[in-house]
Amino acid sequence: MDRREIAALLAYIGRLDPRTIRTDQGEARDQLAQWHELLGDVPMATPHGWDARVAARQHIRISPYQILPADIARPWESYRRDRLARHSDPTPSADPDDQAAWTAELVGTRRAVAVGTAQPSQARAITRGRDGIDPRLEARLREVGSCIPPAARAALAPYRPARAAREMAVALGQPDALNVGCEWCKAQPGEPCRRRRIGPDDGVLSTAPRAAPHPGRLDRATAQQAQQTAMA
Repeated sequence: MDRREIAALLAYIGRLDPRTIRTDQGEARDQLAQWHELLGDVPMATPHGWDARVAARQHIRISPYQILPADIARPWESYRRDRLARHSDPTPSADPDDQAAWTAELVGTRRAVAVGTAQPSQARAITRGRDGIDPRLEARLREVGSCIPPAARAALAPYRPARAAREMAVALGQPDALNVGCEWCKAQPGEPCRRRRIGPDDGVLSTAPRAAPHPGRLDRATAQQAQQTAMA
């Protein structure tokens, strides 16, 4: 609030609580300077729910004590904290490679939310079904065929051989062995088969993922695929 707004707020408070009125010109000037020093960064009102006059009226209505600048500043800080707690940073529109612009947009958005000039951005819930898919994202996925670009997929293949083998089998029209569990190593559907290291007493010392599924698991997946084809 600037000095004129502070003066207007003090005049409003004086109508509700005459104890705050200063009749001496020097005392009134000192009061105005004090309130402006303490509330200079607090707005008179914002488009989204804050009004210093409402905070003042609430204090005067419920408290027997004369109002102080802190009785305006405390509700304002609570208002700011509540808005920031409900805010989830949206993805900036700036180029993510431009760190300065990216950070500046994030800070600017948070500041606008905190001071009440913008509404908090709520985190969108994960939705199911085609109605929850952004049309632009859907079009892009149809264009590229996958959310992972082919070049990135090829670069990742040496580091995830089981996934690469699975994708290759699906691309060739072969059954996906990971759709079923493995009776040999007890791997669950979706998990890669594991090879066991057996100790002298026939105990399992360790296991490690296999790039290729066990033959019996592949046979089960083939039988399941044939059954689904026949039913279709």
